[in-house]
Amino acid sequence: MAPIVSIRNLTKAYSNGFQALKGVNLDIEQGEILALLGPNGAGKTTMISIVCGIVNPSGGEVKVAGHDVVRDFRQTRRLIGLVPQELTTDQFETVWNTVVFSRGLHGCKPDPAYIERILKDLSLWDKRDNMLRELSGGMKRRVLIAKALSHEPTVLFLDEPTAGVDVTLRKDMWKVVERLRENGVTIILTTHYIEEAEEIADRVGVINGGNLLLVEDKATLMQKLGRKQLILDLAEPLPTMPGSLEGRGLSLANDGNRLVYDFNAAHEGEQATIASLLAAIAAADVHVKDLSTQQSSLEDIFVQLVGERA
Repeated sequence: MAPIVSIRNLTKAYSNGFQALKGVNLDIEQGEILALLGPNGAGKTTMISIVCGIVNPSGGEVKVAGHDVVRDFRQTRRLIGLVPQELTTDQFETVWNTVVFSRGLHGCKPDPAYIERILKDLSLWDKRDNMLRELSGGMKRRVLIAKALSHEPTVLFLDEPTAGVDVTLRKDMWKVVERLRENGVTIILTTHYIEEAEEIADRVGVINGGNLLLVEDKATLMQKLGRKQLILDLAEPLPTMPGSLEGRGLSLANDGNRLVYDFNAAHEGEQATIASLLAAIAAADVHVKDLSTQQSSLEDIFVQLVGERA
């Protein structure tokens, strides 16, 4: 099946010479949740803005459901919902009217029951008659999400949707995301909360300096790049590393109360190495009180990737 979003050799250069995107290639499958991670200025928002028809590309091609985003603007815009970073709202309009108007802008017939369901899902129903200027920043963020969903998009872009909002909204948002995925909606998420990407994404893309460094299935990425630590809590602290354990990759931590060994579980022979290491520790008369392993987080992997290719 063809990807719902296809990006080929996408570039964007501004008049001052800054290259925001440098030949990005990306296929996004229907119904998946893709998390795009990258530092500020990496190119995330520029790429989203081009796909959504807000910014014109300098080169390359973007298609949504087979339609070119430049030539077939009306068709692609109808398929896409966008929750932008900025809180841009009509301050003197009510919540209800704002969301209903957004649906009408996309040529959709009125559906009060659907709008009601969105507002209830986002805990906005009690605020439906309030003017936007009366709402808190977090509530205004909810309204942006409701507007993006008003025309029942096939592809939903969430550009830092939970930045600066409370925990309740985040939970509401991810419940809505899960329901949308169940209905076949494709979701592209940019976030600084890497733990959110780790929890809900199917695939993870890392972008930095206008280059898409990689896109991988989340589990595969963590298996390929994530390292593990073997942590040995000691019964008695060690003032220094025993000579027989030098050169084995062990390090002392926690004021000598812990031995730590970094390893990659995917490497062949690692189990035998660890078994040999444990035997050497016992032979050195070092008494272990507890043993555990710790997996690198997605944040660790992200920092590693961006640092390597900065």
